[in-house]
Amino acid sequence: MKGLRSRLLAFLHRHQVLTLAVTTAPAQPHAAALFYAVDEQLRFYVVTDPETAHGQAMAAGKLLAGTIQADQQQWHQVQGVQFHARCEQLSSRARRKGWDLYTVRFPFLLTNPVLTSALAKTALWRITPDWIRLVDNRLGFGHKEEWRRHRRQPVLSEVKDQPQVQ
Repeated sequence: MKGLRSRLLAFLHRHQVLTLAVTTAPAQPHAAALFYAVDEQLRFYVVTDPETAHGQAMAAGKLLAGTIQADQQQWHQVQGVQFHARCEQLSSRARRKGWDLYTVRFPFLLTNPVLTSALAKTALWRITPDWIRLVDNRLGFGHKEEWRRHRRQPVLSEVKDQPQVQ
């Protein structure tokens, strides 16, 4: 059986939009859907304007939460990811590397001058999850596995399945 990290990467590569949840000032909840690219270290790269509500919360260094899942799933086939993360706005070399990863995932960005010009004025962010939960009802109702980033070495822990519903 493939390891959790491999299954997470495979899942994340099959999808392209995450929903990011933040708390804005003064303590208002806010969510935004963002296209993302993911690297081998399970870090997300997103593009957004720092002046948006979620951009301001990201710039303030607040903790984030998010989800990724496909639409129109049957309850017994639900697959998705939940995560808690921190983020940073990228500049210089890190921005170039992140932008390369992002444009490989979304090559149409380089062929549309309007998009290329608009995106050049936005910020590129790296979202680093500290915790990711993979939910997969195909393996049993409420089946969950958790990945945690601790210092240099991720620690994998599995959560016991919930009872199956027939």
